[in-house]
Amino acid sequence: MDPVALGGQFWGIAGGRDGLCYAGSTMVPLAGDAAALRAFATMAGRRGRRCATILGPAALVLPIWERLESRWGPAREVRADQPLLVCPDPPLVDPDPLVEVVDLDRLDPYFPAAVAMFTEEVGVDPRAGDGGHAYRERVAELIRQRRAFARFHEGKVVYKAEIGALSRSVALIQGVWVDPQWRGKGLAAAGTAAVVRAVQRDFGRLASLYVNDHNAPARAAYRRAGFHQVGTFASVLF
Repeated sequence: MDPVALGGQFWGIAGGRDGLCYAGSTMVPLAGDAAALRAFATMAGRRGRRCATILGPAALVLPIWERLESRWGPAREVRADQPLLVCPDPPLVDPDPLVEVVDLDRLDPYFPAAVAMFTEEVGVDPRAGDGGHAYRERVAELIRQRRAFARFHEGKVVYKAEIGALSRSVALIQGVWVDPQWRGKGLAAAGTAAVVRAVQRDFGRLASLYVNDHNAPARAAYRRAGFHQVGTFASVLF
């Protein structure tokens, strides 16, 4: 629970039993009734915005944002409907055998694909501000932890994904991206199936991810890979 190690704080109601919220570079409400959400919004409003995103279950995120919007100003984007998916069984399609764990000596060709994914998904260039130093280090750390996966073709990444947050039982797949010139060829479903297999076999966890509701091609690819919806997330982006 060390704020320095966590990069943020946990706020709790009744020691966390009646409500829990993580406040760091991303604000993540984890549990709480209407009274707890009001308390979290009040706390956040008093100290000012210090996060780049509010993310979590839609039923928790949206009530907090409703109370914070007038104090924090308009968001750059509100994504109110992001299906949360899981793949509890072996993938329904054959995993792509060319998807591999990325080694650190391939950071240079991997990094431009990570930047392209982030820019396309979030709407901002992660290199802004410091020339990409902090984002490159984040990507390098995932590679060092053997949580970055890619298919390379002629030295370039044509499919990539990473394993982000880990709990004792669940792994969140993030950063799924296919080179635009390779889209429509089934790489997303087969590549993500390869990552799911690694999550299940090597990490011993349930594979999960969340996706924008309007992203029909991605939702179809995940459905083919064996994912189904178990909840709904929301994101508020600044």
